[in-house]
Amino acid sequence: MMKKFICRVIMRKYFFTFFLLIMSLMLVASAVADVRVSKVFTDNAVLQRDVSVKVWGWAEAGEHVSVSFADQKVETKADENGKWLITLLPLVASTEGKDLTISGKNTLVFRNVVVGDVWICSGQSNMEWKLGQQSGTPEEVNGDYSYIRYNRAAHTLASSAQEEINTTGWRVCKEGAQAYTTAVGFHFAVRMFKETGVPVGLIDSNWGGSNINSWMPDEAWFLLPELKKQGENIKANREKGQKEECGGMYYAMIAPWCNYAIKGCIWYQGCSNAGEGDFYYFKQKAMIQQWRKNWNQGDFPFYWVQLANFRDASDDPNTGLGWTAIRDAQTRCMEVVNTGQAVTIDLGEAKDIHPRNKYDVGNRLALWALAKDYGKKVECCSPMFKELKVSGSKVTVTFSHVGGGLVLGEKTGREPMKVLEGGVLKRFAVAGEDKKFFWAEAKIIGKDTVELFSEEVKAPIYVRYAWQMNPAGCNLYSAQGLPVTPFRTDK
Repeated sequence: MMKKFICRVIMRKYFFTFFLLIMSLMLVASAVADVRVSKVFTDNAVLQRDVSVKVWGWAEAGEHVSVSFADQKVETKADENGKWLITLLPLVASTEGKDLTISGKNTLVFRNVVVGDVWICSGQSNMEWKLGQQSGTPEEVNGDYSYIRYNRAAHTLASSAQEEINTTGWRVCKEGAQAYTTAVGFHFAVRMFKETGVPVGLIDSNWGGSNINSWMPDEAWFLLPELKKQGENIKANREKGQKEECGGMYYAMIAPWCNYAIKGCIWYQGCSNAGEGDFYYFKQKAMIQQWRKNWNQGDFPFYWVQLANFRDASDDPNTGLGWTAIRDAQTRCMEVVNTGQAVTIDLGEAKDIHPRNKYDVGNRLALWALAKDYGKKVECCSPMFKELKVSGSKVTVTFSHVGGGLVLGEKTGREPMKVLEGGVLKRFAVAGEDKKFFWAEAKIIGKDTVELFSEEVKAPIYVRYAWQMNPAGCNLYSAQGLPVTPFRTDK
C-alpha cells in the first residue's frame, strides 16, 4: 500500500513538472510567433512625408506580415531569421492622427500617427538641454503643441550597431510633456511648423559631455586620410578586446534609427573637443558623410550650431585660444554639400557653458531649413569673410551673405537685434608681418564692406574678427539680425 502511495506522489510530481514544461514551451513558442516591430514605432509617431517609409520588425520565420496605414496595405513574409521589412509608398503630410497596424498571428495597433518631417537632434549637453530647464516660457512649456512629437533616447553605449533602441517612445508636446525634450529642437520645430504647417518629429538622441568620437561609426575613420591612423588604432583596440568608446553612442542611439525615413539632422557639439582645431573639421566632415551613407537617403540636410561665446572676455587681441579653432573648423565644414551653420557668438554666457537662450539657436537653425529645403526667401547664413584689400595703413574687408547689408547691432535676450546708430564696431584686430595683433578702429563703409585702421600697425597684412574664446561685445550683424561669422586671415 505504501509503495503504491509513493508511486502516485511521484507520478503526480512528474506530471505537474511535465505540465509546467509543456506550458512554458507553448508560451515561448507563442512569444516567438508573435509579430514584433522596432521600438522606434509607437503611438504618436511621426512618419516622414514625400519619401518611401520603411517599417520593420521580427516574427516567426516565414510568417505572413501585413502593415496598414492610411490607404495603404503592404504584405510580406519574415525571412529565415525571422526578420521582416516593408516599404510604404510616399505619404502626404497630415496633422490628422491615423492608426498604424501590423498584423501576423497577432495584431499591433499604434494610434495617433501623423505624417510630417522628422529631424535628428544630436550632440552634447546644449542639444540635450531640456525646454523645462529655463529655456522655455510658461506657455511654451505647458501649451498645446500637438504638431510636434519627440522620441528621446536613453543614454546607452554599444560596441556594434544595435537593432533595437531604448527610448521613451513618441510623445506629443502638450500638457507639459515638452518640458523634457530638447529646447533647441523644440524652438526649431515651432518655427518650422509656423512657416510650413507640416508636423515635426524630433529624434532626441544626444548625451551631455560627449566627444564627437562617440558619434562616429568605425567606417567614418577611413573616409579621410587624415583620420586613417586613428581609425587603425581603434580597430586594433577592438581586435585586442580592449574597451573602445569610439562609436559607442552612435551604435546604441543612432544606428537603430537608420531605416527610419528622416528629413535631416540638427547638431550641437564641439565643447568636448576643444583644442583639436582642424582635426575636428575632419571628424565632423567624416561623421556627416558616414551617417548619410548608413541612412542611404542621399545627402540629407545637416545643420549645426557653432559654439557660443564662453568664459571671461579678454582685452588682448592675441589670445585666440580655446574654442576659436573649433569654431573655425565648424565653419570650414560648410564646404560639405547641403550643410549650414548657425552662428551664436552673441548668445553665450561667460559663466555658464549652457546658455539659456535656446530660442534664437533653434530659430537660426530653422532659417537654414526654410531657405534650403522649403524654398522660403529668407537669409539663413551669417555674413562671412570674402575678401581683404590693403591700401597703405588701411584695410577693407568685404563680406558675403550680408542680406540687407551690414549694420552695427545689439542683441538682448530673445528680443530681435536692434540697430544702433553712431556706435563703435568691436573685436576687429589687425597685424603686420610679425602677426602681432592690435585692436582696430572699424567702420562700415558699404553694404558689404568694413574699413579698418590701427595706429600701431603701419603696414597691415592680417585681420581677425571675434577670434577669441569670448569675443564679448562683437556687434557686426546683417540687417536680418545674424552675427558676422568669426574669422582670421593669418593662416
